[in-house]
Amino acid sequence: MSGGAEIKTDIPARIDRLPWSNFHLLVVVALGVTWILDGLEVTIVGSIGPILKDHRTLGLTDQDIGAIAACYVAGAVAGALLFGWLTDRFGRRLIFNLTLGIYMAGVLATAFAWNFWSFACFNVITGLGIGGEYAAINSAIDELIPARLRGRIDLIVNGSYWAGAALGAAASLLLLSGRFFGIDIGWRLGFGIGAVLSAVILFLRRYVPESPRWQVTHGRNEEAEQTTEDIERQVGGDLPPPKGTLKVHPRKVFGFGLILGAMLGNNRSRSFLALSLMVAQAFLFNAVFFTYGLVLTKFYHINEARAGVYILPLAVGNFLGPLLLGHLFDTVGRKKMIAGTYGLAGVLLIAVSVLFGMGVLTAWTQTFCWMAIFFVASAAASSAYLTASEIFPLETRAMAIALFYALGTLIGGVSAPFLFGYLIGTGSEWVVAAGYAGAAVLMIGAAVCEAVLGVEAAGKSLEDVSAPLSSGG
Repeated sequence: MSGGAEIKTDIPARIDRLPWSNFHLLVVVALGVTWILDGLEVTIVGSIGPILKDHRTLGLTDQDIGAIAACYVAGAVAGALLFGWLTDRFGRRLIFNLTLGIYMAGVLATAFAWNFWSFACFNVITGLGIGGEYAAINSAIDELIPARLRGRIDLIVNGSYWAGAALGAAASLLLLSGRFFGIDIGWRLGFGIGAVLSAVILFLRRYVPESPRWQVTHGRNEEAEQTTEDIERQVGGDLPPPKGTLKVHPRKVFGFGLILGAMLGNNRSRSFLALSLMVAQAFLFNAVFFTYGLVLTKFYHINEARAGVYILPLAVGNFLGPLLLGHLFDTVGRKKMIAGTYGLAGVLLIAVSVLFGMGVLTAWTQTFCWMAIFFVASAAASSAYLTASEIFPLETRAMAIALFYALGTLIGGVSAPFLFGYLIGTGSEWVVAAGYAGAAVLMIGAAVCEAVLGVEAAGKSLEDVSAPLSSGG
């Protein structure tokens, strides 16, 4: 079914030829904060887990803490699906502002939780906002960043999750020490940090435009031209002429059936690839980071208020991975780097799971092992979002990110906290080690999928990696 009258546009080429500028920095900061907020939320929950077991706070059990983590992830899954569809239909800008507002409301309400059920409910709302952010933000960033820089910028932005995790770990040391705040006050203030940050960023986002790529395919060519001219004016300087044009048949709405058909028809192998990458990284990261505080207290007898001491360097190592390896995804290439990082992370994880089962690790050597693994695995995880964002048509981009994030997280992310909450509760190192080994198998399997099915997108325009549906007439 064709859209409106055919138009020829050079907007994608004009965006891809732009030099790096303050405008792009604004986009990265204003939109990339999503991952900082997510990292902050997850790490605070992981760090305060032992504190919440105290009868002076919420008096939770190990299983309750695992369930709360799963509630957050389940909310994120629902938010991704709902707002992913809305993002493709109504635009990136409207939705990334709405979802940030939902996150802000949820995290602020969490600070006032009074029992397990209220905490779980507010975590669902918080997750709803974060999940919606993923689809809108990844779409907007990839459509506004020049092709030659897209890989490294996307990895660094997704990797900024760990800057939030480091902030959460550092905040937990201050707020949970008991020296400055009472035991039932400090953890609540931790969630207030997320609310304040999101309010500041909501203001910054006023200056981030709608994606002109989205505008031109949805029958808003005049708006797209104006947006692109505004961006070029902000970038300034003498710009080289754009190379190439694109013919599209704009439509105001692309039906869900058309979108799903595109993902499961000609793009079946790409869909399987995106799902395998998402499931593997979601299981690994949710297994470790939602429960690391419990591992430290259960097996290494670390004081619950000092869990952040170990999570902080772990978070820093995770951020350094995408930061230092990101440019290789644009130069060495997507397939080699994605397959390599997933595979290496899996092999290292098998070795560490054996050492953990043997009981030869200490809290610090365990942390150093995780740092080595996640230096590589964090780059791999960030590339999963990059892949889902790049390899599908523009009209399905947000929905594709949402769908594969949701499926990957539902399969890997929701199950992991529940499973590891149970495994840790057994008190057996070898039982927990078996769980880690299972995560390693998933990572290695994803590496094989990338090697066989991967799409080389380094340096290519999004429209060359996957032609828009509206370009087919």
